Formats: sequence, structure tokens, C-alpha cells
Amino acid sequence: MINSSVFQGKTAAYFTLGCKLNFSETSTFERLLQGMGVTTVDKNADLCIINTCSVTEVADHKCRQAIHRMVRENPGAFVVVTGCYAQLKPETVSGIDGVDLVLGANEKANLVGFLSEAWSGMRQEASLHRYHTVKTKDIRTFAPSCSRGNRTRYFLKVQDGCDYFCTYCTIPYARGFSRNPSISSLVAQAQQAADEGGKEIVLTGVNIGDFGKTTGERFVDLVKALDRVEGISRYRISSIEPDLLDDELIEYCAVSRAFMPHFHIPLQSGSDEVLRLMHRRYDSSLFAHKIELIKKVMPDAFIGVDVMVGTRGERPELFEETYTFLKSLDITQLHVFPYSERPGTAALNIPYVVSDQDKKLRSKHLLDLSDEKTLAFYSRHIGSEAEVLFEKAASGKAMHGFTKNYIRVELPPSPDNDRLDNQLVRVRLGGFNHNKTALKAIF
Repeated sequence: MINSSVFQGKTAAYFTLGCKLNFSETSTFERLLQGMGVTTVDKNADLCIINTCSVTEVADHKCRQAIHRMVRENPGAFVVVTGCYAQLKPETVSGIDGVDLVLGANEKANLVGFLSEAWSGMRQEASLHRYHTVKTKDIRTFAPSCSRGNRTRYFLKVQDGCDYFCTYCTIPYARGFSRNPSISSLVAQAQQAADEGGKEIVLTGVNIGDFGKTTGERFVDLVKALDRVEGISRYRISSIEPDLLDDELIEYCAVSRAFMPHFHIPLQSGSDEVLRLMHRRYDSSLFAHKIELIKKVMPDAFIGVDVMVGTRGERPELFEETYTFLKSLDITQLHVFPYSERPGTAALNIPYVVSDQDKKLRSKHLLDLSDEKTLAFYSRHIGSEAEVLFEKAASGKAMHGFTKNYIRVELPPSPDNDRLDNQLVRVRLGGFNHNKTALKAIF
């Protein structure tokens, strides 16, 4: 039983690493605890919650740094660590000085219950420094999340887990197998966001195109149902696997009321040989078909692409295949990640190893290509009119927002800008800002 009285008057600080899904979940934790009487603060909190990532060794290191910093900045706080790093390395995390509770992927849904138990004195002091995780096959819970935190956009969690087990990836072990709630429950959450004044929702998950494993429903049917929710003006689909981005979904988005011409599609490699080594479920020809279809039905669509460089087996000529393939595609931006060795993954059995120096050179080569493509995409839209959803700016910072096709648009700092927060405003797109990360809005 939850003892709600122990939450009254408490304060909490939060820190999130990793993906949009993590940020959405942390925001939901915050919202839930605020409803129990817990106030959010920056430092000297009674409770600290760190939501971790473990996609690379660098991410693991950042998680450890964040935990140490939160412990240092919040002396005496009850410290909870959850997320992917907590699931994969619970013993390591629980051994960090100052950590009181480690919750894995299955247990974080019961965060309030664990806190109630600890703060009600129902657990002995000696048992507080422990972790709660289960094996991957036993991760079954789905913790709903539809929250915006301090952002304008809402993030709606539609799926969790992954069944793909690519050779380089630990996410299935950290998140469990694919699972999802019902379409009706997600529609209800979207309607609640609309009732709260939300105008844009980003659909998030680990492998969202795999939606339906739990309920037998289809992702495209979820998209169609959400499109009918009154009050939500925009939806964006976060990263979706190319083999799960079916043609019906692309064609529906092209004529839908609220789904934006904006796609984020992981490629990982443009070499079919490397894709086979990765155990990806498509080849470069299928990926090219998806890009061509999107551009045929949505010529101005923004297309972001994930690419991994330096994975085991990526010989120089195979990287050149990737570069040539990406250069040929009508895409907008590349998200480039150097391969990171992860313990227990099948990729460690592949003999050819790329040096760190070559990884850096390959990353730079692709990032330069990305800049070239993004600048060209933005330049084509200078002088045109577009509707922008503006977001509240930090003090002294330029206010920004995004067009339907995800072009970042900026306004210079002004006291009058606050009135534009969460407003859809039609502007003319001017030239680039000083560092060419956005176009200027002209009224």
C-alpha cells in the first residue's frame, strides 16, 4: 500500500541521459511525484532520480559521472538510479557511494511503491543499498508516459523493448522484448495532452514500428487513430526501422491531417555486407526505396538518418560504399555514431577491428556530408512561408520553433516573445542565423 503522507513536503531533483524515451519517462516520474506533493528543485533535494543510458561505453561513463555529481550536489538525498545502465550493470551502480536504490526496466514502473516503502520505514536500513532487476525474458511491465516536462512538445511512449538483437546492440537486454499498450489507451493520453493545451506530440519508443506485438494491432492503425484526436495539430514519428516503415504508412502520412513530413530512419550502414554482419533486417535497396517513396509523396520532407561508423568488419572499401550510398540519397541530416564495443554482444566475434583514429576520420567525413545536405535543404526554403510552433526560450536565448518539415526557426531575444510560446505562427523564412543552425523568422 502506498503511504502518500511520506511524500508531502519532499523535494526532488532529476537528471536524464540518452534518448527521447528516457526524457519522456523522467518527465512522467516528475509529474507523478508532483501529484504526491513533491516539489522539483535543482539542488539540495530530498530525492534524486537519475535515468540512465547505456548505448555506448561513453554513455556508461557519463552515467557514472552524473550519479557522482547528483550525490555531491544533494548531500543526504535518497538517490534512485534507473534506466538502461541500471538494468545492465545493477551491481556496479548499487556499489556507487551514495546510491540507495537501483530499479531495472521492470521495476521502474513501481517507483512510487519503492519510495513509499523506503520512506515509511518498512525496509531495514541495511537493506536499502540494493538493486531490483529481473532477467531480460522477465521484463514485462509497460510504464505509460505522455509528458512534456519543460518542453512545448509532448512525448508519447507507444512501445518499449526490442526483439531485433542486432549484433552491436545491448538495448534488448536493457529494455526487454517488444511490448505495447492498446491503441485506445494511447488515444486517451493524446486527448489528455490536447485538453492540457498541447499542440504537438512526438511518438517515442525503442522500436515503435514493431507496435502491436502485445495487442495484435498495427502501427499504421495507431497513426490513423491519433490523427483523429481533436486539438493536436502536429505529430512526429521518432526513429522507425526501415523494414517496419511500410509503404501504407508513408502514403497515409502524406495525406494525413496532422502527421508531419518528417522521418527519422536508422540506416547504420550503406554496405550490404556490413548490414549482414550487423544482423539488420533490410538491405540498401529497400532503404533507398523508402527514401524515394517519401520524397515522391512528400517532396519537402525532412529525413534524418542514423549511421554507425567503424563497426567491426567495416573495411575501408565498405565505408566508402556507405559514403557513396548516402551521398546519392535525397536526405536531410545524418546522425553519426562511432561504434562502441559492448560486452556480451555478438559483434565481438567479428575479426576486423577499426582503429579509433579511423573512426574519427570516418565520422568527420560523414558529418561534413551531413552539413552539406542540411544547409542545402534549409537554403531551398529561404524566402518561403511556413507555420512555426514556437517553444519557450531560456533566459537571454533566442526563441526557436520548428516548421512542419522540421526546419529550425529563430527569433531574436525579446520580452514580447513569451506570448508566442506554444503558438503556431505563420512567418517568412529569412536567411541563416550566425552559426547556420536555424533560419530567421520574418513577420
